[in-house]
Amino acid sequence: MATIKDVARDAGVSIATVSRVFNESAAVSSQTRRQVREVATRLNYWPNGVARSLITNRTHAVGVLLPDLHGEFFSEIIRGIDLAARKENLHLLVSSSHSDTRDLLSALRAMRGRIDGLIVMAPDADAPAAIRAGAAHTPLVLIDPAATGDDLDAICIANLDGAAVMIRHLLGLGHRRIAVITGPPRNSDAQQRLEGYRAALRDAGVAPDPELEIPGDFSERSGHDAGARLLALARRPTAVFAANDSMAVGLLGALGEAGVRVPEDIAVTGFDDIALARHLTPPLTTVHVDAFRLGERAVHHLLARQGSPQGGSRPCEILPTTLVVRRSCGSPMADGARGRGGRTQGG
Repeated sequence: MATIKDVARDAGVSIATVSRVFNESAAVSSQTRRQVREVATRLNYWPNGVARSLITNRTHAVGVLLPDLHGEFFSEIIRGIDLAARKENLHLLVSSSHSDTRDLLSALRAMRGRIDGLIVMAPDADAPAAIRAGAAHTPLVLIDPAATGDDLDAICIANLDGAAVMIRHLLGLGHRRIAVITGPPRNSDAQQRLEGYRAALRDAGVAPDPELEIPGDFSERSGHDAGARLLALARRPTAVFAANDSMAVGLLGALGEAGVRVPEDIAVTGFDDIALARHLTPPLTTVHVDAFRLGERAVHHLLARQGSPQGGSRPCEILPTTLVVRRSCGSPMADGARGRGGRTQGG
């Protein structure tokens, strides 16, 4: 097994310099740091992690808490976090809170003392306050939180704008009776997407109709159930906006079982642009969220948070969304084209 002396000899530096590199000392040039790490990798050398953490008071690990670990959207967030963390030689401790504040606090307690920083996706209304209390003295970044503040570092999805762009697109296709399948009532993503839906209708002079606001919980099953409710209406909608793609998948299943054609009878749209969306029949018009980028940016924010003093103003970074037009909406531009900020690109 290689030792620190072997690394120092092959890299042509002192043992003290190798130690400084692995203790993240600033007193080493970037060229020397890269040279030492390359030699250490070739020799398969890594300092004893327990001893190093006792000396430096750092674990070189990042905690990640997400509402769920299942599904394409969360998998992409984790992939973005993982690749960005590996570039910084950081390890991940990943856990699921299942959108429950008690589970969230339990997971926080389990990670305490084992991590240098924490990334949390906390869309429920009461989560930010609980996280602030439970993660005291730990550098923290929130992904898409229900609330932000000057003391919270956060990355937020442009949910309201993305939903509004989708509804304006459907209005531009001539639809006026547009239904929405909402998400969980205490979920900030769901609330913002519903707000964007309502705002776009009002701006077009169309009064939102409570009959067309069908509750869902972001699952395929709730989308399927919502489809049955919509088909039972005396006046069916001509278009439906599902607040996430999973519910849109369930809705397409319900419409297909009932012999309703999409988009000829009812246009269907979603939000998130999961990988499956482009392979549905018909391919789903949706709002693209770059989940990989969301995770990647969270790591960058956390590193900046660790390198700066606590406190101070920390504005929320807004991750833009993009309208992706496919055949499920019936648009002549349905070629998978994308547009940002209310614009689409057709071919």
